[in-house]
Amino acid sequence: MPVRPLRTFAVAAVLALAGCATATTPAAEAAGRPRPGGALTWAVETEPITLNPHQYAQAKARLLVWNSFESLLTYDAQGRPVPWLATGWQITPDGLTYTLPLRTGVTFTDGTPFDAAAVKANLDKLREPGYAPAVAAVQLRHLKAVEVVDPHTVRLTLTAPDVLILDFLASPQGAQVSPRSLREARNLKAGGVDVVGTGPFVLDRYVPGQELHYRRNPGYDWAPPTATHTGPAHLDEITYRFLKESVIRVGALTAQQVQLIEGVPATDQPLITGNPRLRLTRELNSGSAYTYYLNVSHAPFDDLRVRQAFREALDVDTVLASVYRDTATRAWSVVSPSSPLYDKRLEGSYGGDAAKANRLLDQAGWTGRDADGYRTRDGRRLTVRLVQAAPYVRDRRDVLAQAVQAAVKQSAGIDLQVSVVDQGTAQQAFDRNEYEVFDNSRADTDAGAALNLLLHSAGGINRTRVADPQLDRLLEAGQAATDPARRAESYAALQQRVVAGQALALPLYAPADQIAASTAVGGVRFEPTAGVPASAYDLWIAR
Repeated sequence: MPVRPLRTFAVAAVLALAGCATATTPAAEAAGRPRPGGALTWAVETEPITLNPHQYAQAKARLLVWNSFESLLTYDAQGRPVPWLATGWQITPDGLTYTLPLRTGVTFTDGTPFDAAAVKANLDKLREPGYAPAVAAVQLRHLKAVEVVDPHTVRLTLTAPDVLILDFLASPQGAQVSPRSLREARNLKAGGVDVVGTGPFVLDRYVPGQELHYRRNPGYDWAPPTATHTGPAHLDEITYRFLKESVIRVGALTAQQVQLIEGVPATDQPLITGNPRLRLTRELNSGSAYTYYLNVSHAPFDDLRVRQAFREALDVDTVLASVYRDTATRAWSVVSPSSPLYDKRLEGSYGGDAAKANRLLDQAGWTGRDADGYRTRDGRRLTVRLVQAAPYVRDRRDVLAQAVQAAVKQSAGIDLQVSVVDQGTAQQAFDRNEYEVFDNSRADTDAGAALNLLLHSAGGINRTRVADPQLDRLLEAGQAATDPARRAESYAALQQRVVAGQALALPLYAPADQIAASTAVGGVRFEPTAGVPASAYDLWIAR
């Protein structure tokens, strides 16, 4: 049988692979020209659950991942995949075989060479049972085989066409870990100083609850085309301090104890914008919006009318204004409005109608009221539980939950119980199905990757517990379609079904990241298309 010729993956087909975050408006650069040397301290809102990129699940940890680890591909500012550790890629016309030539001369920071065998070791590890089950079940669900063609060429064979494979190869989960680390790390899943990559910095100190410290990789010389320079990083070292409270982060910046912070709520932004020694930049995240997903597997959200009523009971705009002082971008869909897959038709189509919420609850039989004003049926209060895992709480989402709690009680008599707990307790609640509301947003560059995880019946974080064959078909069609128009059509139909038809979700706002920095710091930027802070590679500090 003749071998079918390879063809380069068409640019038009990959335009829909990435969300296009709002364009960053660069602040006036006061730090002068880039210079080597120096040390910076950056205060971050969230301590990572893990330092292993394969286990990555926190958008706030993304800027840390790219300091030490790199992927085969990345995205440019237009949302197009471009080479990084791979020098390109080709696919066969049937979309089932991807061949990736690799860069030469690249080494992991433990001295191990980066080559095709290393790529295969990473992909084999990711598919190993129990190691990264969500990645294996979603991002790599169609990966059939990984072949080392020669020392610097790897070939991936799929069981079905899957345009999201390129997004995976550009994601933190697809970042390359040293094969020695994969074999010998003391706690591979947690990561740490003995889990290394090829990146511009080396993690050499981690003090849990306090800080991470990175030193420059002096041999680094394979920056992605999206970087602003080549060769080693400008900085000698960088320290990330974990400061959860925004007032403490802002205070540390204004007192010049740190030079950068991320996560600046509206209440604190005037302290930055009113200080001539500081500057503030902001960018919308791509991927999925911050959304309350409703658990349909048991009462009361197994009733469509109750789901609709919960959504109508909340005036989202009023709540967002009270918590974020008009700085939050309202979300109408589970897809971020910065994504090309966003369905604008949902805007203004639901929500904020208390009279309708009460009619729906009456129809569903929740007609009684107890002494506290909550609705009841058959002597039971209309209670729904929101369990928030503390490591994922950002942007004052705990305060937002309290505002939602008050609003739905007042407008419709719904008892929203909010618990902020540690990750283990939250996971136990999810495993035991002891919740009704799950909150989530994801900064995946491609919104399709987030939707597969959140809404497919086999999705790794499908907390709605929905098993809808039609949703599965739409997700699979979007994953397989190489034509951007057909792909957008599939995801638009999905959004209509999830939000408008089945009321499985209550979208709230489009997450954004903010960076406040001293004007002595140069090179501050956001990751192209993802809208999250970039790594420290391009940063420098003025003398």
